[in-house]
Amino acid sequence: MFFNFKKSAVKAVKLSYKYKVQSLPFLNFQRYSYVNVYMKWKKDSYLDSVEHIHESIQLKPIIALKNCVVQDPNGCIPISAVSKRGLQLDVPMKVARFLRQYPSIFEEFTGPQYNLPWFRLTPEAAEIDRDEKRVYEECQEELKSRLRKMILMTRENVLPLKIIQGMQWYLGLPNDFLQHPEQNLDESFKFVEMEDGLKGLTVDSGEKIYSVMEKNAMKRGLYTGGPMETIEFPLYPSKGLRLRTKIGNWLQEFQKLPYISPYDDFSNSDQNSDIVEKRLVGVLHELLSLFVEHSAERKKLFCLKKYFGLPQKVHKAFERHPHMFYLSFRNKTCTAILKEAYSNNSAIEKHPLLRVRKKYIKLMKQSEVILRNRRVKNRFSNYNAELDLDSNNLDERGHDMTSCSLEQVM
Repeated sequence: MFFNFKKSAVKAVKLSYKYKVQSLPFLNFQRYSYVNVYMKWKKDSYLDSVEHIHESIQLKPIIALKNCVVQDPNGCIPISAVSKRGLQLDVPMKVARFLRQYPSIFEEFTGPQYNLPWFRLTPEAAEIDRDEKRVYEECQEELKSRLRKMILMTRENVLPLKIIQGMQWYLGLPNDFLQHPEQNLDESFKFVEMEDGLKGLTVDSGEKIYSVMEKNAMKRGLYTGGPMETIEFPLYPSKGLRLRTKIGNWLQEFQKLPYISPYDDFSNSDQNSDIVEKRLVGVLHELLSLFVEHSAERKKLFCLKKYFGLPQKVHKAFERHPHMFYLSFRNKTCTAILKEAYSNNSAIEKHPLLRVRKKYIKLMKQSEVILRNRRVKNRFSNYNAELDLDSNNLDERGHDMTSCSLEQVM
């Protein structure tokens, strides 16, 4: 929280209305002195316990391997088909070991040749896979819309294909989405060659797109769709966190600044101006609202800086605005979570794929029970085997003793 937004900043906005400046008014916004504000991080037990956020990291390689199985015409694959693709599929260990950790999803059997282990989906996993395909088919337009919005937030309305592929999991797109453009994309999307030799995907802007913030403000009658209107971000303070007076004043002035849509061109604005701070927060808010879990690993968002025109220290925005974003440090990583999505159910539309992922996670959890029961069963079997062994030894000793006594009698 660097900025000290003075009353003169608000006056500058009013002047832009008075003289009806034709160009975007924020291009002439003045810069003011910085205030070094430290915002304390506060643990949020609820957001740290949301399963579909934190289990998503484990679920991703499971879905990737599941897709390898269902894409095979026979619906089953030998371990050799995926054993060397662990890095590509984000599997954190040997693929065979990983598959065996989830017996509720993957069923192992001995193959027809060389006694190799083969894997297929369990009936429960196969049913969820069919449900997932129905969602992709029925919600294809919405998925395209989310991809379109992300591309239109970039400076030049174009993103490299490798960046899109890296964001497919968060956007809820199928793994092969870009491999079948004739099925998944319409005429508004075009493949282009980018300056750095990369292949990219661009999209025609068409009609004006309103962000989630703008739509919600319109519903409340607080926004008419004009430029330089003020929209205050919804704030959700952590329990027990009290702001110092200096920080509270800073936050009030920040909220009074005009809201600049993530879809508006800002290439000619001063990147060190006060208003760019608010636009940056608006971009992150809109981006997370497009994702399935309304969250993402913070490091994964860094690849977007160049194409979204974000500052080098974009990660600081999450720390400076803890009333809007929560940083969770579970799973040995830093996950940025949009608080509004988990505090106001009606504010942000749920992703259609979220329901399916929750089903996969529930099934994934059943693997722990299956493996535990197997360990108990093995222990019981070993214990019975030891008892049998001991009883056999006793029988042999008894037989020997009987023989000896008979010989003595004789």
